[in-house]
Amino acid sequence: MIPADIIKKIRRVHIKSRRTVNNLMAGQYRSVFRGSGIEFEEVREYCPGDEVKSIDWKVSARLGKPFIKRYREERESILLLLVDMSASLKFGTFSGPKLEKVAELASVLAFNAIKNNDKVGVIFFTDQVEKYIPPKKGSAHIWRVIKEIFTFVPQGKGTDIGAALDFMSRISKKRSFVFILSDFLGKGYETPLKIARKKHEPIGIRIFDENAFHLPVKGIVRVSDFETGQVLVFDAFDRRTRDGFLRIKQEIHQETQDIFSKAKTDLVNLKTSDSVSDTLTHYFRLRERRFR
Repeated sequence: MIPADIIKKIRRVHIKSRRTVNNLMAGQYRSVFRGSGIEFEEVREYCPGDEVKSIDWKVSARLGKPFIKRYREERESILLLLVDMSASLKFGTFSGPKLEKVAELASVLAFNAIKNNDKVGVIFFTDQVEKYIPPKKGSAHIWRVIKEIFTFVPQGKGTDIGAALDFMSRISKKRSFVFILSDFLGKGYETPLKIARKKHEPIGIRIFDENAFHLPVKGIVRVSDFETGQVLVFDAFDRRTRDGFLRIKQEIHQETQDIFSKAKTDLVNLKTSDSVSDTLTHYFRLRERRFR
């Protein structure tokens, strides 16, 4: 049995995401993420303005007048969500745990894809691949994805993004759009990311809490690592200690950005206090202008 408070969260995310896609993001996903190919549709008579390179010379010669080949875009694509379920996603301050933001983000992306007649698959990972949900369509499938995010109990606590990318590359034979939803606290995924990009279109979305960059000014502060269990003690009254803590956090943040830049792969930043729809809309518009 799923607790009532979890059911309430699942229902809230499901309803909010569907409304977001229908009212605020209508058509944006479709204009940005196009099908993976084209297929032949028909031959029709040439009209002024048609491209000469589209002329079917064999048919034109046989019928004595120019005809062109028409193609239509192969619309159906596959959207794969690589969802980080490591212990660090349970962290959150004023805006709630990062995992709840991941659930909303996954739901909005899935609704966009299914509204576009695409299939959605999910890979849950920690320091190992935890679960794979094959690509499917339908609103009921999205409900399952959200439910799994809130109820699935992973075996691992750490983060191995490389293992998730390797698994995805093995099981996904068709070119897919791959959204990696994580706080990217793991390391060693540079090569798997570059390999995945040769066939697929990976996109990272980093979820982070701004307050994790700063020590509270409260004297002696104990900071616990959710994934390793390591506990560090800081004198937060000391300004140099606070500045040093901030600098280390910023360096880790920049390392992730550098990894994606070197792999020529998009990385979208989403704070737990940010709007999912605003962040995705901004990214979709940037991407659309880039590929015009």
